[in-house]
Amino acid sequence: MSDKYIAVAEILIEIEKELRELRLWEFESPSEDALASTQPFAIDTLNFPQWLQFIFVPRLYLMAEQRLSLPRVSGVKPMAEEYFRVLNLNSALLIAHLEKMDKLLSE
Repeated sequence: MSDKYIAVAEILIEIEKELRELRLWEFESPSEDALASTQPFAIDTLNFPQWLQFIFVPRLYLMAEQRLSLPRVSGVKPMAEEYFRVLNLNSALLIAHLEKMDKLLSE
């Protein structure tokens, strides 16, 4: 596994950790219909933390594990900033991890 794949996996671990720390990690998966959304960030069926947990993190883990082509562009940080702007959560570390992922994937 190349260094980039390892770096992706390490950042994903940190994202999951932060979601758990912020108590945003869910124990039940959304419905199949909710997960099948074709909208960006599944905005019509999931909230942003759900999208991270059930779509973003698993897909990138799969890509890293199977050494598939990784996305060349990632713009998750701005979406996170927008989502967390109105919430009273200390989301700075989560946003920092998402920024690291954006930068890594855009290299």
